[in-house]
Amino acid sequence: MTVDAELPAGVPGIDVPRLADWLARTLPGSGRITAIDVIAGGRSNLTYGITLDGGRRVVLRRPPLGHVLPTAHDMGREYRVLSALGAGSDVPVPTTLAFCDDEEVIGARFYLMDFVDGRVLRTVEDAAEMTPEQAGVLSERLVEALAAIHTVDLEATGLDDFGRPDGYMARQLKRWGKQWDSSQEAIHATGTERRLPVYDRLVARLAERIPESGNGPAGLTGLVHGDFRLDNALARLEPRPEIAAVVDWEMSTLGDPLSDLGLTLVYWTDASDTEEERLPVGGTITAAPGFHDRRRFAERYAELSGFDLGALDFYVAFACFKLAVIMEGIHARYLQKATVGEGFESIGEGVPVLLERAHRILDAGSVW
Repeated sequence: MTVDAELPAGVPGIDVPRLADWLARTLPGSGRITAIDVIAGGRSNLTYGITLDGGRRVVLRRPPLGHVLPTAHDMGREYRVLSALGAGSDVPVPTTLAFCDDEEVIGARFYLMDFVDGRVLRTVEDAAEMTPEQAGVLSERLVEALAAIHTVDLEATGLDDFGRPDGYMARQLKRWGKQWDSSQEAIHATGTERRLPVYDRLVARLAERIPESGNGPAGLTGLVHGDFRLDNALARLEPRPEIAAVVDWEMSTLGDPLSDLGLTLVYWTDASDTEEERLPVGGTITAAPGFHDRRRFAERYAELSGFDLGALDFYVAFACFKLAVIMEGIHARYLQKATVGEGFESIGEGVPVLLERAHRILDAGSVW
């Protein structure tokens, strides 16, 4: 395969000539690479749009540059779950094309998938041309997608060995604690002092509430997306609102589905939320007229899934903890000057906000 002579070779995170050679061997007949662009919005794995001869668009996903948290950013797992869901479920996902485990090609493992025509809806401004009716239907389609993920037939899709659901929540607490420690070391190495004792208190409180089985009070087990929210989906509004594809599956595994619901509710912005309550990640679009509020979203999820939400306060508090750890890792990469794109400078400010929110939820014993 050849590369367009005018295409710059220095695309961050991509060795363009080597990628072109790999594509020629892996997808014969796909033609020249004519353009590569970073698809904005991601704060973790990097996503690139690649234009080939004839205008065909494919998407490449690779791990972030710089500081990478242990066990995170497994391209092989992300490729496997997308391939399985695309072949054997009703969950909307992009079609996978090829996986590369040779780090010599672009400096990391990566995979390719077909481009999906859809919009990433994130801000209230993105809803400017959306009617309240469309917003309501889109809320329904999103909660349906979440319930579909959690009730997928694991054996039929070949995902019954995709993780270890027993002890899931206890392992999650331990895993994200290690990620936090790793990020603190990375931050310290930049010469930055950062002390957040509120974190240690939260970990202790969550440990007291962890279900013994790790699968939730009802023994729930299902496929977990790990970062489910509206702006990790591609949406279409015409002719009727729909979720064209759920993306960003890097943290997917088998575990407690309510951990996904908790995180979705943390990301979800209600119209009544103050500026201080809004996060520097996720979106504000759900505050636009017509969108479900958090409570209605959760109640509709319970109807579709049949799951008991009696311990929802724990799952939302845990989600605040998890998201705080993720944001701390992003903050560490920002301080290392190892991020690509814009909007990273305020990520670190949201970490203590989330930790304090988790304490308030546990104090109240209720999400509402």
